[in-house]
This record gives sequence, structure tokens and C-alpha cells, in this order.
Amino acid sequence: MSKSLPYSMKDVHYDNAKFRHRSLFKVITQTLLTSNMRRECVSCSTGKFLGLLMIFGLACLMLTHTNKAHSVSDGLAKGIGTNEEHKEVTDVGIRFKKLFRRAPRLPPRLSPDEKIIHHNFTGKLNETNVEEQWKARQQNVKDAFTHAWSGYKKFAMGYDELMPVSRLGVDGLGGLGATVVDALDTAMIMGLDEVVSEADSWIESHLLDRIKQKGQVNLFETTIRVLGGLLSAYHLSGGDQGMTLAQKGPKPTIYLDIAKNLADRLLSAFTSSPTAIPFSDVVLRDSSAHSAPDGLSSTSEVSTLQLEFNYLSAISGDPTYSTEGMKVLAHLKTLPKTEGLVPIYISPHSGEFSGENIRLGSRGDSYYEYLIKVWLQLRDTQDGNFTYLHDMYEEAMRGVKHMLVQKSIPSELVFVGELPVGPKGYLSPKMDHLVCFLPGTLALGATKGLTKEKAMKDNLLTFEDLENLKLAEDLTKTCFEMYSVTSTGLAPEIAYFHTKDYFESGLDGGNKSSEYVNDIIIKHADRHNLLRPETVESLFVLYRITQDPKYREWGWQIFESFEKYTKVESGGYSSLDDVTTVPPPKRDKMETFFLGETLKYLYLLFGDSSVIPLDKFVFNTEAHPLPIKSS
Repeated sequence: MSKSLPYSMKDVHYDNAKFRHRSLFKVITQTLLTSNMRRECVSCSTGKFLGLLMIFGLACLMLTHTNKAHSVSDGLAKGIGTNEEHKEVTDVGIRFKKLFRRAPRLPPRLSPDEKIIHHNFTGKLNETNVEEQWKARQQNVKDAFTHAWSGYKKFAMGYDELMPVSRLGVDGLGGLGATVVDALDTAMIMGLDEVVSEADSWIESHLLDRIKQKGQVNLFETTIRVLGGLLSAYHLSGGDQGMTLAQKGPKPTIYLDIAKNLADRLLSAFTSSPTAIPFSDVVLRDSSAHSAPDGLSSTSEVSTLQLEFNYLSAISGDPTYSTEGMKVLAHLKTLPKTEGLVPIYISPHSGEFSGENIRLGSRGDSYYEYLIKVWLQLRDTQDGNFTYLHDMYEEAMRGVKHMLVQKSIPSELVFVGELPVGPKGYLSPKMDHLVCFLPGTLALGATKGLTKEKAMKDNLLTFEDLENLKLAEDLTKTCFEMYSVTSTGLAPEIAYFHTKDYFESGLDGGNKSSEYVNDIIIKHADRHNLLRPETVESLFVLYRITQDPKYREWGWQIFESFEKYTKVESGGYSSLDDVTTVPPPKRDKMETFFLGETLKYLYLLFGDSSVIPLDKFVFNTEAHPLPIKSS
């Protein structure tokens, strides 16, 4: 029982005792035998008289009731009883019963802990009905995926992305049919065999030729979306003795062969660079690579390749991929940092960080995500000592809490700001939607994918783990409120927070009934929504780890807003230009990650937690689940 209760169990037992039934005999005897009663009766003649009078009256009533009852029963036995006699005796009995009727029995008072047990025991919270409701909602997400895929298949099959309003396809990611590969493992997890068959057919017939013929692609985007999608599909279709979620489609080796061909060409970004930091761009058809026009690479991009390359080495038997990928993290370990925090640019020519801009939004985000995820992927293998990754992660999270975390005014939402001019400059209260990956990462780092209940039962959580988990919950709430504060219920790409040093009036989200309407500021240039997954990703992870149903409810509210405002009737879903106005103007773009990440995380959030368990799989930054290998 909770120590914070305002009363003890003795109080509860006392209250319950007051309402227990006591017999007439007990009432009389206990009254007469009380010391006070004895003392008063002995000392007071009036008391003696009244007591004797009461006893005499009770005896008369009882004798009258007995005699009448016997006379009626005798009369009935002899066949001479009359209705009048029966009525008279019945009336006496009723009057007698009324005189000594029991007081109404009130229900016992329960402590809060007992209320929960009693509530569950009586079945008022019907778990079966609740799960049925979530299965129905999961089906809604499945239907949304089917609708999105149908638009892509009709108007953009083989293109990277769909323009759902124009009903056209567009290649913005190198022309490798990115939506097909990004969506494939989502369809497998959802059990959509027809979609899996259609995607597989295209991959088997076209993808390898595209890889051999296409020109420039971004190393990071191609790795997380296409290579990651192929590797996940390989495992989920039964490769590497993995799960067999797809009933149709090619043999798993098809995915592996294409993945190896693609990765061999991407390796040129590593081998062409004069340092351990790879170039940002690769020309696939001739396996060449070069840096971006400004000569720099994003810190997040060079450090978000290792999950994919490590797994490819594990299943292909070729250590080259893992060796090249891990060189990057080993090199980053040696570079100077500010409390574990790093600038968002790095030079492949010098191997050094460039500039002082520190943020967990674009170009910085997944550096921190992959520190903990790569450590989780490799910690049980015999390939080497990777504890330095966990050390880097913990140092960085301490730096985040010390240097970047603040609370808004007036309602104290916890947010993560930026240091645009470095650690010695001002803290900007700007927070990208991309930063909403962080709550999920913090929770994953705290429990290592186990539920909080199990981790605490096994005494696996340190004080710092619990602190990080609390921050994860606070930030998840903030990320959700970035949705609920707008007129559409959908988050902007970027939000600012009201602090003692910063506020702009007239830039709220439009939902005047929100408690946080004065905490969150949305500038005109930041009001677009790209169907991003980061918040629902964290809702999924937080639900799996804490088992708190509010994260499911928040996810459902977000999904309903996607359905209401982004759905295009002819097929597909569209990003929006302004989430603060209703109806919001559409941007005419369905990003590949809407099918590859957003809908996948929502589907898993509403489903059984045993599907793709977090202690057995690690999701790459594009939501492609890869198995955690053990030695």
C-alpha cells in the first residue's frame, strides 16, 4: 500500500466494522453489559424502572408473536384457519419486523490500492474489449497504408515519391524507387501479401538495373531507406533464420544479393575519402564518390550508416562493410566535444568538425540515436569492445540535460533548444519536429528495450536511467502538445518556445482551447507538416517501455488528424503547407517515410507488444527493424 495515503488500513477496518450486521441479542447484551450502563442502572432508580419496563415490553411482544403464529399453524393443519386470522397475524409480524429491521448495509470503504484491485476483479475494465478496440484502430492504420500504396501504385510506381494531388511520380532520391523499398517491410509486418507481392515483383525486375544505371545519390538517404529496407525485408522474409512474415515474393537471397551490389557501390564514399569520414555523395553507375559542393558532410549522416553496414557484414560474411562503417565512430570518439555534444558539420578532407552550431535537429539528430543503437546491436557479440559507444551516449545525454533542456512559460513544457553559435553563445528556444526522436532514444537507452517494470524488478536501472526515462516522458508530452496546439491537430516542422528571453505574439498554433497556446510559437515559415514519424516513433517506444495507455491515445489522435486533413481521395496522403489553418493547403508530396515509418510505428503502437520486440530488434533511423545479433 502506498506510503502517501492520508490514512492507514486500521482506519479502513474501523470504518468497515461500523457497517457489519449485529444480531438483536448482541445489541441488547452488549448494551446491558457495558460498564457505563451497569453503573447508571445501579445508581439510578429511574434507570432501573425503565430497564425493567423495556425488558417486559419486549417479552410481551415476543410471546404475542409466538402464540399467534402457533394458532395459525394449528388452524391450517386442521383446515379451519381463516383469511382474517392469517391477515391479523401477518400484520403483527410485519409490524414486529419493522421494529427490528436491519439498517441498510453500506458498502465498505476501500483504500485507493484496494479500489484498483476491486475494479479489476469485478471486470469493469474489460481488457478483451479494450484490445478489440485497439485491433480495430490498428486495422484503420492498415487501411490507410493500403490507400497510400494504391495512390502510389496507380500514379507513381517505380518513382521515388508520389505527388498525390497532381497524380504524378517524382524522383528526388536518386531514382531507385525509394517508396517501394521503404514500404516493403511495413507491408510485411501488416500481413498485406498483395502489396508485398507487387513490391517484390518490381524490386526483382527493376531495382538492380536501376542501381547499375543511375547517377548521383546521397550516401545517407540511400543507406537508411533502400539498403535498410532490403536488409529488413531479407530478415522478415526468413533470411538469416529470421521471421517469415511474407507468404509471397522472391527468396530472401534476392534481397541480400541486391543489397550487396548496392553497398559495394556505396563503399566508394569511404574508400575515396582521405580520412575516416566518408564523402556525402556517390555516383552509382561508376562507383565513384565526392563531397558536397561546400566540401562538408553532416555529422548525423556520416554516423548513421553503421547499423545497416554491420548487419550486412553479419549475414554476408564479408567484414568490409562493418569495418568501414565503424571506422567513422571510432574516429568521432577521438574528436573534441562539449560535454558530449558535437557540431552538425564535419569535413571528410580534414576529419575535423566544422563550425560550432550544436543542435539535435537536422544534421545532428541521428548521431546521438546511433550511439546507443549500434551499442545495443553489438554489445553481445564477440567482435570487439564497443563500450565506448555507450560512454559517448551517456556523456552526450548529460550534456543535453545540462546545456539544452529548458522549460517554457507559462506552463513549463520541457523542450530541447539549440546552440547556433556554440556552447559559449545563447540558447535558442527552437525545436525541430526531428528532435522528437529523442524521447524514444532516451527510453531505449534507459531500459535497453525491456519494459520499465521488468527492468526495475531485475534491478537494472541506475538513477541516471530513471532520470533519462523521466525526461523522455516529459519530452514526449511536449512533442504531442506541438500537435494538439494547432488548429489541425498536426505539428509544424519547427516550433519555438516562450521563455523569459523570447516571445512573439500572434504566432500561436490556432487552437485557442489548448492549455499550451501561449507556450508554443509557430513562425509563418515553419508551419508546414511533412507527415513526419518522430513523434509517433517515440509514442511507440514509450508505450512499449512504460505500458502507459495514454501514449496509444495520443497516437490515435494524431492518426485521426492525418486522416482528416492529409488524405487525398484518389489515393495517397499529402504533406501540408500550414497546420494552423483549416482547411490546410496541401503541399502535394507523400514522403517515402510516411509508409516506411509513420504508419509502421502507428500500426505497432496499436498492436501486440510481442511483434518486433525492442529487446530483440533495433530500428534503423528509417524504422527498418534489424535483429540484434548475439554471440
